[in-house]
This record gives sequence, C-alpha cells and structure tokens, in this order.
Amino acid sequence: MRVFLLFLLSLAAIAQQASPPTPPATGFPGLDRYRASRIAIYTDDYGQLARYRDANATLKPAAPDENRVVFFGDSITDIWHLDQSFPGKPYINRGIGGQTTSQMLVRFRQDVIDLEPKVVVILAGTNDIAGNTGKISNDDIEANFATMAELARVHHIRLVFSSILPVYNYTPQSQEFFNSRPMSRIVALNQWLKGYCAASGSVYLDYFDSMLDDKGMLKRDLADDGLHPNQAGFAVMAPLAEKAIATSLAENGMQP
Repeated sequence: MRVFLLFLLSLAAIAQQASPPTPPATGFPGLDRYRASRIAIYTDDYGQLARYRDANATLKPAAPDENRVVFFGDSITDIWHLDQSFPGKPYINRGIGGQTTSQMLVRFRQDVIDLEPKVVVILAGTNDIAGNTGKISNDDIEANFATMAELARVHHIRLVFSSILPVYNYTPQSQEFFNSRPMSRIVALNQWLKGYCAASGSVYLDYFDSMLDDKGMLKRDLADDGLHPNQAGFAVMAPLAEKAIATSLAENGMQP
C-alpha cells in the first residue's frame, strides 16, 4: 500500500512539472487567455526578434537622400497598411501586436537603429496599461519611453512620440479593452509624453484629441472593437502622422 501511495505521489509530481506555467490572473478573462497563449514568446523570444529578422536582412540600405521612417509600435501599428495611407513613401512598419514598451526596448536596435531611418514614429503604451506582460507603473513606462528616446538620439534618429489612443466602451466587444485601460492613466502618460517632447526637442504627435468624442472616449466610428482603429480611424491618423514627420525632418534641416 505504501509503495502504491508513493507511486501515485510520484505521478502527481510529474504531472505538476509537466503542466505549463500559468501567468497570474489579471481579473480580465480575455487578457488572461491572451497571456496564457503567449507563454512561449515570454520565455523563448520576449522581444519577438524573430518577427522581422528576415525582413530586416533583405531590406536595402537607405539611399543618401531617402527620408526613411520606421513606424514602431504594437498592434495598432502592426495592422496599419502604411502603403495605402502613405503611397510611395519610404515608410517601414515594425509593429507587433500585443507588445509593451518593455518588449519594444528589446528589439529597438534590430528593428529601428539598424535600419538607419531619419525618423522613428513610436506608438506604444496601451498594452502596458492593460498589463499584457504584467503590472507596470507609469513611472516604469515613462522610463522605457525615455530609454528609447535616448537610444534614438545617440544614433541621430529624429523622434516622434505618438499619444496613446483613447478607448471606448460602447459595444460588448469593447468592454474589457476599456476596463483594462483606465482613461486616467492614458491621459497621464500622454501628458508626460507631451512634456518630454517639449523638453527634449522631439515631436509630439497628438492622435488623442483628434479622435475623442464629446463623452471623452474614442469616437465610435473610428474603431470596431473600441481599441484598434479601422479604416476611418487610420484616415484620421495618417495626415497627423505625416505632419509630425514633416515637422521632425524640418527641425533637422531636411526636406520632407
């Protein structure tokens, strides 16, 4: 009997060791499922360097007179068809869905510095607030932003910091996105970004105010899920981005 019990305990121990780790619960079921699905990424390729490694290797060096721009961000950048919004422009998309600023720092050299752009347009922070890679304070998010900015300056890359977009809760699908992204934190981080840009000579790209409705949320027609811009949303964002890029190039004595 004793041997049998030891056998059962051994099986239980083996089963426990074989079970994949589960991230701590966030209180948001959809986010919990998402985080559980990303375990392999968090443990094996945290910054997801593999995503653009081959594309970067085949990318031709920028011509001397080319105003190359890298759009660097999360899913909002990832799903943006830059070729449609900016036809003929040498703009490179380096967005990865779900990423936080901590992950973006890991790949900043590979996906920004090594591509030698004239300008980098950074749009990030919403997934940090949601806690995609764990809880993180505004101070630590700001530190990640500042580190990216410092790396860009060292490598003579002009910096455009985009505001974090507002969210809405007008549909069932949008509820969790909205609740996991308190508007107070979005506003606080945007205020910090705007102040940092003013103090450092970077360009602040304000999507937030242009996409806000009279209730202080994202305009209903600009996103289908309350978070990710649709075609109408990107139509609002594109000219704002183009103006910010032109301002950044002009401040550096370049022709847009």
